[in-house]
Amino acid sequence: MAMTLWGRSLVCVAGLLSVAAGELAAQQPKLPAQDRELSRAMLAEVIGINSQDSNGSVTAVAEALRARFVAAGFAESDLILAGPNDRKQNLVVRVAGSDASLKPILIIGHIDVVEARREDWTSDPYTLIEKDGFFYGRGTQDMKSGDVDVAESLIRLKREGWTPKRTIIAAFTADEEGGKSNGVDWLLKNKPELIRAEFVLNPDAGGVELRNGRATEMDVEATEKTYADFRVTAINRGGHSSQPRPDNAIYELMHALTKLEATPFPIELNPVTREQLAQTAKIDSPARAANIRGVLAQPMNARALAAFSSDPQDSALLRTTCVATMLSGGHAPNALPQLARANVNCRILPGHSQEDVRLELIKLFGDPGLTIAYMSDGGEISATAPGRSSLPPPAPREDVFGPLRAVTQQMWPGIPVIPVMSAGASDSIYTMQAGLPSYGVGGLGIDFDDDRAHGRDERIRVEAFYESVEFYYLYLKALE
Repeated sequence: MAMTLWGRSLVCVAGLLSVAAGELAAQQPKLPAQDRELSRAMLAEVIGINSQDSNGSVTAVAEALRARFVAAGFAESDLILAGPNDRKQNLVVRVAGSDASLKPILIIGHIDVVEARREDWTSDPYTLIEKDGFFYGRGTQDMKSGDVDVAESLIRLKREGWTPKRTIIAAFTADEEGGKSNGVDWLLKNKPELIRAEFVLNPDAGGVELRNGRATEMDVEATEKTYADFRVTAINRGGHSSQPRPDNAIYELMHALTKLEATPFPIELNPVTREQLAQTAKIDSPARAANIRGVLAQPMNARALAAFSSDPQDSALLRTTCVATMLSGGHAPNALPQLARANVNCRILPGHSQEDVRLELIKLFGDPGLTIAYMSDGGEISATAPGRSSLPPPAPREDVFGPLRAVTQQMWPGIPVIPVMSAGASDSIYTMQAGLPSYGVGGLGIDFDDDRAHGRDERIRVEAFYESVEFYYLYLKALE
């Protein structure tokens, strides 16, 4: 059977696999000292700006990046600040191409970060710390380093006098991590003329997987799950705690959550996850590869499925997931609870809507006394959820994947390019819904067992950061 384009994109260069480590390192492009210094300075600057939703400013990051572009000689007319309020200004950068008949390339990157409290961290999360070969700071991994990759590469290309064939638009945006003013969504609705494009690249997704610091694969996000929060509420007339009754709001909510814990959503593979698993099995450990082949078998091997699903990351690849993340209940220590409430967070497989899942939760709980309401990204509560199913993954474009394969082999000879489904969610959901084919392409190497995005002491390898800057520079040039 003929190989699919996905399959062709995953073929390793056989002769390169035997190259000695020293020879391999000598072949890899290195970020020039000037750009190494600039990218580190830019990373320190943007990490040093608190851009979390509660008390930070996305605008401050956008203005800092804009100042860097101005200093590099970009025309101010090509650097647009736009947004709904003073704290949530997005920066749109335009690099004019030589062929006006071609639609632009849009690169999206959020510049907000997840909330970080100083008392939770070993060091100040809003100060870039270099220690033991790592950069520490909120946003090092998710995703201010990716913003620097793109910004520094555009500045370097400007310095070199390079003109792309397609116009390149880079949008540095607000509220991907939360808040009421998602920048990509806002631009699409309010300033669509600024970001019209042929396709979208999103450095927030995809990237290089490292094992013991060595690159093993280049992942490209080809599709992603949809995010949804549901507020599950039990209401009761309450009463005196000295006279307990079977009808208790906390117990009723607890029974529902116990059912949720015990009843995972069904297994469902799609073309991307099947290809992802098939290609991963070729490069993984013998034991895990055997489990993957059992999962892909028709019918699935139950023992292999159980072993594979025991890892939360692997299990999330196979099914929609819903989990209780917040809980509250009662109003006094000596009173029966009148209200109990939980937040249930779901990550929904492509092809299903948020309303589909809400209805499944109602069916699972089987308690007409409970209400299951949808909570939007902005915190608005509604009785029903959006009924639009997420779109199928876009077809792989050779003008995206051809250059990616070439640059990947140049940077990390021998590693495969693998399409993946993200278990999380990114701003690609907005561009995909707008009809723009979107691909998660990034060059940052993350150790598979050291993913600290959204967590305490977030960090990235120092050399992995510099490699990712070099990767984006080479990739942008290769997109010609």
